[in-house]
Formats: sequence, C-alpha cells, structure tokens
Amino acid sequence: MSGGQVIGVRTFGDDLLGAIAPLGLAVAAGTALVVDLDADGPSYPAERTLAQVVAEGPRRAELVPERSGVAVLPNGGVRAFEALEMVEMLARSWPAVVVRAGSEPVPYPVVPVRPLWPGFMAPGGSRPAVWQRVAGAAADPPGPGPVLPAPGRRVVTALLRGRRPVRSAWVRAWRRVWELPWR
Repeated sequence: MSGGQVIGVRTFGDDLLGAIAPLGLAVAAGTALVVDLDADGPSYPAERTLAQVVAEGPRRAELVPERSGVAVLPNGGVRAFEALEMVEMLARSWPAVVVRAGSEPVPYPVVPVRPLWPGFMAPGGSRPAVWQRVAGAAADPPGPGPVLPAPGRRVVTALLRGRRPVRSAWVRAWRRVWELPWR
C-alpha cells in the first residue's frame, strides 16, 4: 500500500477550532490519521501518544489502518522535530495524514484556519486560508480560500467525544480543502 497526502492544520485565535479543525479535515478524507505535533494544544484522548510511538516504535495498528475512519495520535509531550521521522513512516501506509501544527515549523503544506470574528476582532491580511464562520457573525473573509459554515453544537460534541458527525455540512465543506494547493 502506498502512502497518501500529509497536510498540516494551524489554527489562529480559537482553541476549540484548533482542536476540531484537524478532525474535520481528517473526517472529510474518509480514512485518515491525525498526528498531533502541537505540544501546547489540548490533548486528544487515545490509548497511546505520539511521544510513546516515537520512543517505543509503532504498533501494526498504528502503521496500517485496520478500518475506515479517523485514528488519532495525541502529542504526549514530544516536540515536532523529534517526531517528523515517525510522521513520514506513518504517512507511507495511511491514505491521508493530518498534522495538527503548533508554533514549530513543519515540512508539510499547512492550511491556516482563521475564525471570522466580527468587528475589531475581524481577521486581517489577504493570504489564503480556510475561513471559519462563527455563529451569529456575518463577517466576510479578507482573503481567498474556502469559507466553512459554523459547525453547530451537534458536530462539535461528536468530534470532542471521538465520534464521526452524521450528515455534516461542516465536514463536507472540508473536502474542498484537500483539493487546493497549500504551502
């Protein structure tokens, strides 16, 4: 089996969005592995962490998807540069790998995700990004890129509980992100 695409997600200005955006992109891919390279972000629940996989080596279930859907490797305290070789190894057999990128640089295309806050909190700049609509706000994006609908409570709750959201316009909107060229 040949590996798939590796793409990073870096979220600005919203910790909740920082936790669910990589999951939304992964769910949109169908079968994907989320690798958390953000040691400072909220921890995803899972049996083993990326730090353990780096220290002890991967198990077969981590190397090869056993079923369709999304698997997650939470950070566990490892720095991004210490885990890049492992990400490369995992990417050889997963159809898609989504890296939650923190402040450290990563050698993969990174999708910036920015909430569309209204008023003086509105994002500036004209660089391409994924723009996340915020419930109750109708701000326009300042730059190019897909605009996601607000995810809704049901979607957020499902993702935070480790479940796939059912019939989600928010997840469907993430599919387009896989098709765009990111740097």
